[in-house]
Amino acid sequence: MAVAKLKQIPRKGPLGFAAKVSIAIVLGLSFAVVWSTLSPTSTEEEVATKRNSFEGEILEPESKLPPGRKERNKEKDASLERIKSNTTVAVSKPEEEKLKGNGTEVKVNEEREEEDKKEEEGEGENKEEQAEIKEGDAQILEETKDENENPIEEDVNTNPQGDEDDGGETDNNRKSQDKKNKKVGPLFDPSAQYHWKQCGMKSGHNYIPCWDFESDAHQRHHERSCPHTPVMCLVSLPKGYREPLPWPERESKIWYGNVVHPKLSSFAKSHSWLKISGDHLEFPKEQSEFKGGANQYLDFIEEVVPDLEWGKNIRVVLDIGCIGASFSASLLEKSVLVVTLALANDQTDLAQVALERGMPAILGSLGSRRLPFPSGVFDVIHCGDCNIAWHHDGGKLLLEINRILRPGGYFISSTTHGDVETEQGMRKLLASISWLILAHKTNDESEMGVRVYQRPASNDIFTLRRSKNPPFCKEDEKPDIAWYTPINTCLHRVPAAIEERGSDWPAEWPNRLFTYPDWLGDLQGRLHADQDHWKAVVEKSYLNGLGIDWSTIRNVMDMKAVYGGFAAALASQKVWVMNVVPVHAPNTLPIIFERGLFGVYHDWCEPFSTYPRSYDLLHADHLFSRLKNRCKHPIVIVVEMDRILRPGGWAIIRDKVEIVNPLESILKSLNWEIRMTYGKDKEGIIVAQKTTWRP
Repeated sequence: MAVAKLKQIPRKGPLGFAAKVSIAIVLGLSFAVVWSTLSPTSTEEEVATKRNSFEGEILEPESKLPPGRKERNKEKDASLERIKSNTTVAVSKPEEEKLKGNGTEVKVNEEREEEDKKEEEGEGENKEEQAEIKEGDAQILEETKDENENPIEEDVNTNPQGDEDDGGETDNNRKSQDKKNKKVGPLFDPSAQYHWKQCGMKSGHNYIPCWDFESDAHQRHHERSCPHTPVMCLVSLPKGYREPLPWPERESKIWYGNVVHPKLSSFAKSHSWLKISGDHLEFPKEQSEFKGGANQYLDFIEEVVPDLEWGKNIRVVLDIGCIGASFSASLLEKSVLVVTLALANDQTDLAQVALERGMPAILGSLGSRRLPFPSGVFDVIHCGDCNIAWHHDGGKLLLEINRILRPGGYFISSTTHGDVETEQGMRKLLASISWLILAHKTNDESEMGVRVYQRPASNDIFTLRRSKNPPFCKEDEKPDIAWYTPINTCLHRVPAAIEERGSDWPAEWPNRLFTYPDWLGDLQGRLHADQDHWKAVVEKSYLNGLGIDWSTIRNVMDMKAVYGGFAAALASQKVWVMNVVPVHAPNTLPIIFERGLFGVYHDWCEPFSTYPRSYDLLHADHLFSRLKNRCKHPIVIVVEMDRILRPGGWAIIRDKVEIVNPLESILKSLNWEIRMTYGKDKEGIIVAQKTTWRP
C-alpha cells in the first residue's frame, strides 16, 4: 500500500543550468570561509612541526601553559625520571626506605630522606657550614639564653678548608642556604625503626672512627679523616669485659681484658712500670716510665725553675705523647690537671690504658692542622722523652705550641739523647720567636736532658728579634679558630690591654676556680649565676637523687659545656670533666680554661677523638635541640654516645620534651636501662645506664 502511494507522488523535472551554477557558487563561498577560518598561520605551522619533531619531550608550548601547570608538569617529569631510575617515589602514602651506614640498617620515612638529600645538595662537601639559630625560638633555659647575648662570645666555627670546598660561596650565601635547609620537623623521626648491627671494621672493639682505616687494623690516618657515610654501627666489646674498679684502686690496677691489644703484651714484658698479673694489668707506684720515678722527675724540674709551683701557679698542663700515665698521676697528687694528647701513630694505644686508669686523654696529631684548643690557655706544655723535630718545616709545630701556650707559660721537653743538628736548629728557632731558655740541664737519676723554655709575657722582647721570620700573624687572624684549621707559620703577639684575655696570669689554685678576671666584664655576673645554678642541680639532684654510685664514676664528659659550671660543681668529687664546646656554639672554652678546668672544641655531627668505652658518665644539657639544624642525621650522636660510654656508665640528658620522648625509645632500642624520666613546662630529663648488650 505504501509502495503504491509512493508511486503516485509526481516526479519533478531535472534542475536547470542556472540553478546548478548558483548551488556551486554558494558551496564554493562556504568552503572559502571555512578554510580561512580553520587554516593555521605560518607560525603555528612551525610550532606544530617542532612538536612533531620532539614528540614525547615537549608536550605543549610553554607559552600556552595556564598558571600552575608548569610546576605540575615538572613534577610529573621528575616522577617519571625517578621511576625510570628504579627509585621508589612516595605519592599518597610515603613508603619506608632503609638508611645504611657501615653495616647498620635504620628504617626512616622517605619524605625525611628526601629532605636530607636536598640538604646534601645544598651543602656540597663543606662539613663546617654554620647553622643559623632561628630567632624567636622558645627559651630553653635562662643560662642558655644569656650565652646567646654574650657580647664577647665569638663563633669558633670557621673552616678555611671547608670554605675552599664551597666554590667561593660567600658567608651570606651560605647563611641563606642554611635557612632553606632548616628542618622544621621533629629531630628524631617518630616512625623510624632501628635495627642495630655491630661494626665489621678490622680494629674490632678498639674502632675509632675518623682515625682508623676501616680495612686495616694496623694503620691510622695521619690526621683526622672521617668516613663519608654516617657511622651507624655499634662497636663490639672485648671478650669478658668487666666494669672498671672504683677510684682510686683503678689508678694502680685495671682489668687487662678491657684494654687487650695485640702489642700491649710484648710492651708490658719489656717495661717494668706495668706488668700483667693474672686478669689485671698493674702499675707499681715505685716504678715509672721515668727512671728514678715521676715524683723525682717533677721535683727536679721545680728545682731548676722554682716559679713553677705545681698545684698553685700551675694548674692546667698538656702532655704531648703518651708513654705512660705516671706523669699525670704524680701531678694529680699536686692538684694539677693533666690532659694527655695521644698521638695517632702510637701503635700500642697506651692512652687507652691511661683512660681506663682514670686519667684524661684525647687522640690527636701534630701535623698540618691546629689542635682543638683555644689560644693561650695551657700553663705548661710537656713533651717527655720527646723525639719531635720542632725546628723542621719552618718551626710550624712549635708555632702551634706557641699559640696554645699561655703568655708567660712554660714548655718542658726532655730527651734521653740529642744531636748537634737538632740543638742548633732549636736555638735558632727559639731566638726567632723570642722564647726564653730557663734551664738546660741533665737529670742524673732519670738520665734525661731537661729543657725548660718560657713564652714571652709581653711584646717588648720582640723588638730584639734579629730576624723577621717567622712574621707576625695578621691583625684579623683569629687565634681561637681551631676546627680543621691549617697551622699558619706566623707568630702571635701577646695580649697587652688589661681588657684582653691573657694579659695577666690567673689566680692561684684553688681560688682560680671562682675568681673571675676583669677582662670578663659584665660576664662575671653571668658566671656567678651559672655557678649557682649547677651547684644547686648537682648537690640537690645529681649526687643523691638519680641513683648513681659516684664511687664508680671517674671519667666525665660535659657534651655541651658553657662556662664550666657543671664541672666546677663536681670539683669536690674525685672526678675529672672533659668540657666540650661545640664548634657552632659561642666560644666560651677560654673561660673554662681560665677557671683551671680544661676541654676541647668538637663538632658532634662527627665522632669524637677518643677510644671506645672511655667515659663513665656523659652529660648533655640541651645538646640535641641545638644540633637540629646542623646534623643531617642526629641519630649518629646517640650512636657515638654508645661508643664512648662504657657498659655500666650513665648518661644524663636534659632537653625539650619533644626530643626526650623519642630519645627514650632510641635508648631502649639500644637496650639501655632507663632509670628516670621527668618532664615539666616543655622541659625534660632522662637518666639512662648503658648495658653490655650488643646485637
